[in-house]
Amino acid sequence: MRNLFHRMARKASQRLKAAINEFLGRLIVPFFKMLRRFDRKRMANIAAGLMRFFGPWLKEQRIGRANLVAAFPEKSPEEIEKILGGVWDNLGRVAAEFSHIDRLHIRNPNQSGPEDIVYSPETEARFLQLQIRKPALLFTAHLANWEIPAYAAAAHDLHLHILYRRPNIAAFDLAIHEVRSDTMGTLVAAGLDAPVRLLRALENGDHVAMLVDQNYGKGVDVMFFGRSCKANPLIAQLARHLECPIHGTRVVRLADQDRFRIDLTEEIPPVRDAEGKVDIQGTMQAITSVIEGWVREHPEQWLWLHRRWRNDPTPKRRLTVRS
Repeated sequence: MRNLFHRMARKASQRLKAAINEFLGRLIVPFFKMLRRFDRKRMANIAAGLMRFFGPWLKEQRIGRANLVAAFPEKSPEEIEKILGGVWDNLGRVAAEFSHIDRLHIRNPNQSGPEDIVYSPETEARFLQLQIRKPALLFTAHLANWEIPAYAAAAHDLHLHILYRRPNIAAFDLAIHEVRSDTMGTLVAAGLDAPVRLLRALENGDHVAMLVDQNYGKGVDVMFFGRSCKANPLIAQLARHLECPIHGTRVVRLADQDRFRIDLTEEIPPVRDAEGKVDIQGTMQAITSVIEGWVREHPEQWLWLHRRWRNDPTPKRRLTVRS
């Protein structure tokens, strides 16, 4: 009888979840289309203010504070709280900018008008080089608006196959495809077949891109801000298999909060083992060190709110906020 009750409860829960997903699916895409009718900058300012107010009430505030205290033991409590405020501000802006991503104006010498996305001559030259030298592997991190690198790459005629983590709610996954599919290349959902699909893309001369700054329980050990964490080794594994060049790309939110700069690094040499092959762990450490340098420059623009050091046993310094 108890097993029967559990099965009935599980089926009821599954039906409820399916009904909720269907309901959200009917709302989420029209909601994003509605947001496109509003001014991007005004919506970003409103969303940033809301997140600054409500964010500190969420459990992620404690996670972010603990991460920052461990990463920056030299900073005062006031400095930590200021960075956290910037993190929530940036997150609100990212949410508001999501439905407007294809309307951002990228610097183009042949066009006039305001420039929402700028880059240096060095970065422009590297983008042009990637058009010629194929294939390549690109990595980025959750900095500023991390959707922009894929959009900028598409604007430079770089066909990307982008690895992404499928949202738990199917409706959001559909919304992502609705917004991104025409402007950001080919989306490849993380899963058992993802490495094969990405490998085939590289073999066909396309580029592959992915975020590499989240916890990956089955990953390799790397040091990030002096603490051990797990990194997804896929990009290094692909480099080992095909000897593709690796580049990092990041976005910096500029002082006015509504404009961005894209940086594309030179080729990052992979670490080699004694046989001359790409060393997976060593290469992921090299990539992680690049990301750490980015984050140190603009800590308020990185997503400190997730448990990046989930398996790290290092004691955390307690933070006391003075009133």
